[in-house]
Amino acid sequence: MTQKIQVGTILMSGWPQLFDLQVQKDHYSGIWSVVETMDGLALDPKVRSAGWNFFFVASEIKAMFFGAIGARGIERALRRILVKVKQENFNGLEVTGIVAKRFLGLPYAVVTAHSRHLQHNCYLGPDARRLSQLDTAKT
Repeated sequence: MTQKIQVGTILMSGWPQLFDLQVQKDHYSGIWSVVETMDGLALDPKVRSAGWNFFFVASEIKAMFFGAIGARGIERALRRILVKVKQENFNGLEVTGIVAKRFLGLPYAVVTAHSRHLQHNCYLGPDARRLSQLDTAKT
């Protein structure tokens, strides 16, 4: 996990047909890969032009860690966020905030993210997400 995670970073699990889009990715953790050189705004038009849908889920996912902002703390917070995203059957995540704060003089940071989901179908219901996960596993 040597990648620098920052605001705008996209992580994906499962890459059906994305190799045709010439999207560069790098392994991050477990089944998750980081999209290199692109954020959500740049990736969305490429995905749509290939006939896929790249959903942005409005609900925010947060994880906190104590200490100053550093790669190790961000990775720990991101691992907790990725577990939540995977439980909901989403196959993507976009980091939308990394903010340093203090409480009674103790430094801590909050990492916020939004789920993303890549699929052919234009409906985002839980059954559609589960089916798209199965389709991804087959390719």
